[in-house]
Formats: sequence, structure tokens, C-alpha cells
Amino acid sequence: MNPSPKIVFLGTPEFAVASMQALVENKFQVVGVVTAPDKPAGRGLKLTESAVKQYAIQKNIPVLQPVRLKDPEFLDQLKLLQPDLQVVVAFRMLPDMVWAMPPGGTINLHGSLLPQYRGAAPINRAIMNGETKTGVTTFKLQQEIDTGNILLMEEIPIGKNENAGELHDRMKEIGAGLVVKTIRGLIEGTLIEKPQGVVDPASLKLAPKIFTADCIINWPDEISKIHNQIRGLSPFPCAFTFLNGKSLKIFRSRAEENLHGGPPGVMETDGKSWLRFLAADGYIYVEELQLEGKKRMPVVEFLRGFRP
Repeated sequence: MNPSPKIVFLGTPEFAVASMQALVENKFQVVGVVTAPDKPAGRGLKLTESAVKQYAIQKNIPVLQPVRLKDPEFLDQLKLLQPDLQVVVAFRMLPDMVWAMPPGGTINLHGSLLPQYRGAAPINRAIMNGETKTGVTTFKLQQEIDTGNILLMEEIPIGKNENAGELHDRMKEIGAGLVVKTIRGLIEGTLIEKPQGVVDPASLKLAPKIFTADCIINWPDEISKIHNQIRGLSPFPCAFTFLNGKSLKIFRSRAEENLHGGPPGVMETDGKSWLRFLAADGYIYVEELQLEGKKRMPVVEFLRGFRP
């Protein structure tokens, strides 16, 4: 590969900025950025730029924002950048005419130890499933999502009470370092692509997009499952239940085993310092929450104004 490859970076959210910043700070030649179109946000529906676009503007890097990735005008603009390599971090699925364009191909950073947790929500799903470790993987893009040849991996432990937001923040930094290491390896010719191979469907864990149904707490479940659901969906989109006819988001919880014999879903509180829900095999103590129409707050603050 060219010792100073022209790189086009494709990404949108804040998670991707860490990798792009690492490329810039390590003096790689980022000749262009592809990110999502500006979107209305907030009460005034003001057009908001993606985190990646904001960073690219700061660094005077050209930005492309196609609505359709197969648009001939966009493809022509991309070709004019003459990329030797493309780097994808947290972006949408690419058509083959985009990922196959550079001579060096397109590499992707994924938030799991592939082939496990292929899909849109690997961080959330790993925690929700009670995993104690995960990782980041760089791989070469090919037709089917998250199935390309693996370049590098790095394992990351998951804390017992760590939530998705906390793991996300650690993973983006570790992933950024892995992207830099991967590109250096490609330039030096020291990396060997490893096919993911045939995976037994029975052992494969997937990471599909999170939907509202995934966020509703089912109190007859075991406390370990509920606790993992809460931390796996915190701080967004957040697991929730209902209290006095209003939705109640739970951001932090503590699980306590107890064969109470009571009906799951019942709420109990001392009105001062704790609030808990009965589950199948114990209690889920709520530590941080947000009742519909209110702000997010610790349970002690919530209980000061709460009347059962």
C-alpha cells in the first residue's frame, strides 16, 4: 500500500469522532469525510450537524453528505478524492460500488469480537446478555454485513455494573487505537486477513437494532436479566416500566436476591432512601430514574417529592 495513503473516513456519531481524531493526530492523510445529512433536532427543529461533520469542519476536511449512497453525483465526488483506503466507523451499510472503490479496500471498526454480535447494537446486546467481556474488531468490508476478513482484535472486560454508555466511552478510545494500528499494519504489509469462516448458528449471538419492545421491563424475569437489561440500555434508549400510569425510565439499579413470594412488578419504598420492584427471585432497587414529565434524578431526590 501507498506509504502515505489518501483516506476517506465514513462515520456519523460521537463514537466515530475518536477514530477520526486519532487518524488526524497520527498525521494520516484524511482527504474527505462522508457523514449523514444534517437533521432537525430539539424543540426548534434546528438543523444539526453530525459529530463527525463538526470535527471535520474544525480540521478543514471536505465533507460529503449524500442522502443516497448510490447517487451518481455523490459517487463522482467520492472518486475525485481518489482514496487509497476508506475507514468506516458507525455508519450505515455501504453499497459495493462505494466499499470496493479504493484500491486498498474499506476497513470497518466494529464494537464486538467478531463473528459474535454482528449487527447494529453490539454494545447494548453484550451487556443485556450478561457478557463479562467484549472487544473491538477491524475487518475488511464485503457484501454481507459484519462478515469480512478480520484484521485485528482487542478484548475488553465488561464491569459487573458497567452500563452501555460507560462501555461505549471506553470502547471508542480503544477502537480508535486499533484503527491506527490496523492502518499502520496495512501500510507495512504485516497484517494477514483472517476469514471469519463458517459459524455454527447455534453458537452465534447477534446484535440487532434496539426496539421499544426490548426496553420494556418484564418483572417476572430473574433479577440478573432485568439488571443487565437496565445497564445495557442506559443511558439510551433506557429500560422502562410504569408507575402510577406514567412511564418510568430506570438508568441505574441494584439487584438483591430474595425469595419474597410476592407478585412480580409490585413497587415498594420507605419514602426516603429506597424504591424497589419485586421480580421473580428478588428485588430490583432503583438508584437513578426519570418519571415521565420529570428530569432524570437519583432516587433519594425523586422520593422527596413522590407520593405513592
